[in-house]
Amino acid sequence: MDKVVSSAEEAVEGIEDGMTLTVGGFGISGIPAVLIDAVLAKGATNLELVSNNCGIDGAGLGVLLAAQRVGRVIASYVGENKEFARQYLSGELEVELTPQGTLAERMRSAGAGIPAFWTPTGVGSLVSEGGMPWLYDSEGNVIKSSPPKEKREYTVRGHTREYVLEDSIFADFGLVHAAKGDRHGNLVFNKSARNFNPLCAMAAGVAVAQVEELVEPGEIDPDDVHLPGIYVQRVLALTPEQVAAKDIEKRTTRPRPAANTEEA
Repeated sequence: MDKVVSSAEEAVEGIEDGMTLTVGGFGISGIPAVLIDAVLAKGATNLELVSNNCGIDGAGLGVLLAAQRVGRVIASYVGENKEFARQYLSGELEVELTPQGTLAERMRSAGAGIPAFWTPTGVGSLVSEGGMPWLYDSEGNVIKSSPPKEKREYTVRGHTREYVLEDSIFADFGLVHAAKGDRHGNLVFNKSARNFNPLCAMAAGVAVAQVEELVEPGEIDPDDVHLPGIYVQRVLALTPEQVAAKDIEKRTTRPRPAANTEEA
């Protein structure tokens, strides 16, 4: 039952070329940065990444993009990473853009063993009708587009509307960051880090969690567990230095008010 591994290298053991990885976090907040760096060091290439976005240039998943280790991305947002946009538009990277809530449910439903589900999100758009550019060539021509998806009408509480069928995402590995975890893999997430991290673990065949605080089994109240250990196969305890190393995506400041001489 002890799922703790001794190093980041051991944590990502088994990740190979062409595998699908779900990666938690939002921007560069709550991301498994140590595990991402371990994947980079491992050298695996042509990876399919499933994440809300690909971090920023030089941080988070951006380091894998910069090293040309990524072949395909399923994400909701591109905007903060210039290299991501460059690779996509130049034909070096295949990108499947997915509505954010749909992306979350595609991972959650995989964890529940559901292969597909119906949602009204995207009906009447390129999401359902097909034709969304997935891959360009070097000249900027679209050479691969999203296919049309199956649609069906359902009546819910007397209201009939159209729904689109979305496939769940079953990943090979999931990389997540948690505030606290025990040796059995039970995890607690800090605030908004709870948005995608649990789902990324649920969708994976092998879920690896880097944790800021490692505790013994029983020290986390069962009511406080955000993700039960049945979804987690490996736990990596971070060092204090790794815990403290958190980048800020956009730093916004204002001038400090001048000291009031009367109060001084």
